[in-house]
Order: sequence, then structure tokens, then C-alpha cells
Amino acid sequence: MNNITVIGSGTMGNGIAHTFAQHGYKVALVDVDEDALKKALQTISNNLDRQVKKGAIDESAKSASLINITTYTDLKTGAANADLVVEAATENREIKLNLFKQLSEICGDNTILASNTSSISITQIASATKNPDKVIGMHFMNPVPVMKLVEVIRGYATSDEVTKTIMDLSRKLDKDPVEVNDYPGFAANRILMPMINEAIYTLFEGIAGVEEIDTVMKLGMAHPMGPLQLADFIGLDVCLAILKVLHDGFGNPKYAPCPLLVNMVAAGNLGVKSGVGFYQYTTGSKEVTVAQKFKC
Repeated sequence: MNNITVIGSGTMGNGIAHTFAQHGYKVALVDVDEDALKKALQTISNNLDRQVKKGAIDESAKSASLINITTYTDLKTGAANADLVVEAATENREIKLNLFKQLSEICGDNTILASNTSSISITQIASATKNPDKVIGMHFMNPVPVMKLVEVIRGYATSDEVTKTIMDLSRKLDKDPVEVNDYPGFAANRILMPMINEAIYTLFEGIAGVEEIDTVMKLGMAHPMGPLQLADFIGLDVCLAILKVLHDGFGNPKYAPCPLLVNMVAAGNLGVKSGVGFYQYTTGSKEVTVAQKFKC
């Protein structure tokens, strides 16, 4: 397995492309937006520079990684020779189903089709393809080059052989894969999102402030980042979408999104990506302050 196609050049897509390229794989990075691809390459280069500065890699490794990445705006051209496709497009069911239907026509019968989805059913995605046994979830964590976990999700039809291949491949990327079955939220988000939602409810009900909630979880539970800041980092729109999948999938009211989260997303306060969520973020600055809305 040498040729990897990554679809989507956003935060997750460029991180996945970076990781594969750094480990010697030839990567085709595909996005319909040429400007997004240019931005992705710049982001990858900047992140590689940070690794050089920290002594994790040298300049020759950086150059080799960048040489391993080729960009495409045409899906057919970018995926035609892929041994593995990793889809990291928008977290939208219809978009993903359409992409996998196209990939099933473009790629060979031996190509493994993986999705980086954080919540959408792998079984449903696989149903859009000719070879559902070759479809699997490969859920990386953000930031991809740094985080060790890969959640490997088996769809209903995913074969043992494909699962083993992706588990082994993840280890070759210096990751720690964990195999889980295909149910709403998988394992990571089924546990994480209710915690984040409960933290938002704790703020919504006036029990404690933003910093106080995050401090309790950092100092009391040894979390490196509080749940509200983590929600900002993930994207409040993403958190809301995952909670809706959990709520719809299980029909259990405990997964119902907090009204405060719903309102914040509706207002466009999405966290780091929009510059404001539970905290305020300034481009080019590491300083983070509680958003004005939540200051006492």
C-alpha cells in the first residue's frame, strides 16, 4: 500500500496528508477549491517547520514530506491509482454518500475506502458502494500529526482482512489504533460529547462559569484541556452535529444538545474557527480569554 488519496484539505485532511507523507507514502490531496489546497500545503509546511524547530525531524525530512504530496481538484484523477482513500470532507451524510458512490466507480475493487467521519454510520456509507467489505472508518484525532489515537470503525460488512490492514497501517504511521464497532458516536464521541454537553448545561444553568468549569476538569480530573475549551477547539457546529447523531440514533433524551449550544451555533459562534465560542481567540496570538458573553 503506497498510494494514498486524501479527500478534503481542511484541518483534518491536511493533517492526515501530512502524517502519511511524513511516513513515506505518496499522497494525492483532493479538494474542489484550488485556494484551499494552496492553504493546506502552506499549513503542512508550517507544521513541518515546527517539527524541525523542536528537533523531531530535519530539513531533509521536511522536504521529502512535501515532495510526497500532490494536489488535485479533480476527484477522478486524484483517486484513480489509490490503494487507500481517506475521506475527510465536510461532516455531512449526503456529501459523504455521494463521494463514496463516486469512489466506488473510480477506484479498483481492491482499493480500501476509509472515512474520517466522527459520527456518521460506516455501514450506511458502505451501502453506497459496490464493495462494502472494503469500507471502514479511520477516525484520526486533531491535531493529526501529534495525536496518537486512530479509532478504526468496522461497518456491518467490513472484512477481517481490511480491518487488519488498517490496524497495521495505523501502527506504521506511529499511531495507536483501537478497533470499535459501528454504532452512533462510535466509542470516542459517545463518551466525549455527553461530557461536553453536560459541561455546557453546567454553564447554561448558572452552576459555574467558563473558566471555573474547565479548571475543575483540568485540576480535578487531570484533563489537559477543559471541556468548554475543547469544544471550541473541535468546533461547536461539529459538537452539535455529533450530538444530533447520538440523539437520533439512540432516541435517548440524555443526548439532546443543550439549548445554549444550539443558540451559539445559530449565532455563528463556533469556537476557534470563528474566533469566538466559550473563549475569545485572536489570530496570531496564543492568548485566550473568556468570551465577553460569559464574563461576569
